[in-house]
Amino acid sequence: MRTSRQGRSPSSVFRFLPFALILGLLTATAACEPAPEPDPDALGAAEDPMEEAVAPADIDPLSAPSFAEAVEAGETAIRVLYVASSGFAGRDDEGRLTGVTVEILREFARFVEEEHGIEVSVDFEEEEHWPTFYQRVRYSEGGVFGIGNVTITEARRDELAFSPPYLDNVAILMTHEDVPELESLEEVDEAFADLTGLLYTGTLHEERIEDLRDQYFPDMQTTTVGTNDRLVERVASGEGYFGYIDVYNYWRAREEGAPLRRHPVGDDASEQFGVIMPLGSDWVPVMEAFFQRDRGLMQTEWYRELLVEHLGEELAGLLQQADAVEGG
Repeated sequence: MRTSRQGRSPSSVFRFLPFALILGLLTATAACEPAPEPDPDALGAAEDPMEEAVAPADIDPLSAPSFAEAVEAGETAIRVLYVASSGFAGRDDEGRLTGVTVEILREFARFVEEEHGIEVSVDFEEEEHWPTFYQRVRYSEGGVFGIGNVTITEARRDELAFSPPYLDNVAILMTHEDVPELESLEEVDEAFADLTGLLYTGTLHEERIEDLRDQYFPDMQTTTVGTNDRLVERVASGEGYFGYIDVYNYWRAREEGAPLRRHPVGDDASEQFGVIMPLGSDWVPVMEAFFQRDRGLMQTEWYRELLVEHLGEELAGLLQQADAVEGG
C-alpha cells in the first residue's frame, strides 16, 4: 500500500470509577494560539439532504473515485479529511501523521487491497475548523472520508453516511477548578450564575449547553468558540466560563496542568464516534465489511493495541470499560 501524507466531542458511567484514578490518566495537550472562529451562518445547508447537494460557495468539497471506479481501474486514491486531535490525528515527534483514526483509515486501505485486489493510496488533508470539516465531507463525492470524532446521530444520518462506531465517548461538563462541584443540574442556574457558557460551534457540545440553558438556566450568558484548545483556554483562565468537552480532551488538559473541574451530574455517555462519508457513497458497504471482520474491529487485539499506543494503557482500558458498561 502506498500512503501519502499531506499537511493542510447525562450519564454518569464514570462515577463508578475512582476520580483520582481518572485524573492520573491524563496525557499532555499543548496549548496553541486560537484560530479564527468560523461563521456558522456561512456554512449553509441543503433543504433536503436526500436531493443532490450543492455546496455553499465558501466550502471546498473533495472528489475521489467511487468504489465501482476503483474496482474497474484496479487502483485508487482515497482522500481523508481530518481535524487534528491529540491521540487520534496529529503529528508525532518526527512529523509523521498518526493516531487512532489515522491508523484505522490506513488499515482500511490495506483491507481493500487484500479483499478486493485494489492498490490503494491514502491522501490525508487537515481542516482546522470542525464545522467546515463536517460540511466539506458532506458535499464531497466518491472515496472521501472524514475523521474528526464525529458523533453518530440520526439527524446527521440525513446529511452524511457513517461507519460503524470506533469509540464510545463521554462528554464532560467542566468549569475552572475553583467552582464547587455541581450537586444537580436543577441547581445550575444558581451555581453557575456568574459564568458564561461556551458554545463549541457546530458540535453536539453546543447543543448540550443550549439544552442546559433551555431546561435549567434561561438567563445563561453564552459565547462561541471554534476549537477544543480555545475552549480549554477560556475555562482554565478562571475568567468565568464553563462548557462541554470530550472526556479524553479533558484528561489530557488536566495532566498538562489546566485547573479544570469535572461535574459528574452533567456527564453524557450516550454517544459514539464514526468515520463520515458523503451520503450515498458506494464505499459505505466496504467500510462496514472492514469494521465487521474478525468478530468486529473494536474486539480485535489490533484495535486494543492501537488504543494503548496512542492513548495510553490506562485510558485505553477505561474507555473500553466504559464501552462494556454501556453495552451491559
